[in-house]
Amino acid sequence: MPTSTQSPSGTRTRPPGETSEARIAKALAHPLRARILQRLGERVASPGDLALELGAPLGVVSYHVRMLRDYDCVELVRTEPRRGALQHFYRATARPTLDEDQWKTLPSSLRKELSGETLAEIVEDMRAASEAGTLDDPEVIVQRTPLELDERAFKKLNRLLARTHEQALAIAAESAERQGEKSTEVFPTELAVLHFRRAEQ
Repeated sequence: MPTSTQSPSGTRTRPPGETSEARIAKALAHPLRARILQRLGERVASPGDLALELGAPLGVVSYHVRMLRDYDCVELVRTEPRRGALQHFYRATARPTLDEDQWKTLPSSLRKELSGETLAEIVEDMRAASEAGTLDDPEVIVQRTPLELDERAFKKLNRLLARTHEQALAIAAESAERQGEKSTEVFPTELAVLHFRRAEQ
């Protein structure tokens, strides 16, 4: 799979022929980058703000913000002096997800790689949640439903799940707007949407 390279000036150059969809998909390949991009789609923030909000080390967050900027997914909005240093504030210029049509334009090798990475991250997050005891929460939803569908029904269900995902992002944005309220408790959750063709038995 082609990757970006460093030019002598230190800036990244994109591989020839790379589509915007492939660029965004690579940017989202790391779960922390996806979370950062989602936050920056909701509001302007600095790496320091994001590090506190996401509970991640500042150096790690700053690195992934730079990666998102290299991938043209965020842009610098302003700088402010703070505590003897210059704080950089960013906003998203790309959505934190790819829609169905964008996903289809990706090379099959990249789709396979990203799907594998996403599944591995889901399993790891569920393992960590299990160890932390958060899967014991009665509000947790875990459902598995094998189906038998024709092509028309398969695509119809995919469209429904895409709309559900859009609504989930809207709900998260509403939650972010309430985070300044003293009575609002914020905690991390994860939504995983899976719908795939099962292997023939």
